[in-house]
Amino acid sequence: MGALDAVQSWPVGSAAAAVVGPDGVLETTGEVDAAYALASVTKPLVALAVLVAVEEGALGLDDPAGPPGSTVRHLLAHASGLAMDNQDVVARPGARRVYSNCGFTVLGQHLVAATGIDLPDYLHQAVCEPLGLRATELVGPAGSGARASVADLAAVAGELLSPGRLVHRSTVAEMATVQFPGLVGVVPGYGRQPRNDWGLGVEIRDSKSPHWTGSANSPGTYGHFGRSGTFLWVDPVARLACIALTDAEFEQWAKDAWPPLADAVLTAYAAQ
Repeated sequence: MGALDAVQSWPVGSAAAAVVGPDGVLETTGEVDAAYALASVTKPLVALAVLVAVEEGALGLDDPAGPPGSTVRHLLAHASGLAMDNQDVVARPGARRVYSNCGFTVLGQHLVAATGIDLPDYLHQAVCEPLGLRATELVGPAGSGARASVADLAAVAGELLSPGRLVHRSTVAEMATVQFPGLVGVVPGYGRQPRNDWGLGVEIRDSKSPHWTGSANSPGTYGHFGRSGTFLWVDPVARLACIALTDAEFEQWAKDAWPPLADAVLTAYAAQ
């Protein structure tokens, strides 16, 4: 019996998943080399590309970007004030957590302007090549348009657990640190959260309830889920990560299935 056994009983056409530790993949199920549409799990990949550019000196986290008063950091942390799917400004920067796909489009445009390289090419050069990602490509918007395999995201998770091939450990620590603490906001699909904490391109679990990770996940767990029935989380206390990709829309089945899976993974591997 494996921690991922339940994945193959999910009400989806196909699914693949993996558990990752600091030394590599611990368990898989399904076709881990098959490419799936990531939807918003694209955002952590684009965030990593931005953080590579920051380390290279092409741009800075506190450079102006987006609406007046907003920075690269605000855009990464959904605190720029941009609306979800258009460039309307619905809050002043840093005042409220407004989940914004448009913010990532603006972020991608800023990265292209800073580097002179088209975003799909920069993602490939900055993230895919160093980590040996074979199936990952950006074919649509910066916040939702990537495709990737479980095998590729397992390599990304491995870098987040044991940084060094892509970015410095301190950069990953900053990525997983709450930016603009205490902001109220909505987690799509889960409603208003009085403390809607985010890092740089990743959601941070903290005390959110309900939530798509498990009851056993530490408050510092970070990651993202997508409307295409996909997720990636990293628990820095357990030193474990889990990825699941499916071909089904995020609906109630995912809310029911994902937290028990996370708890099963943590029960099986956290003490090892």
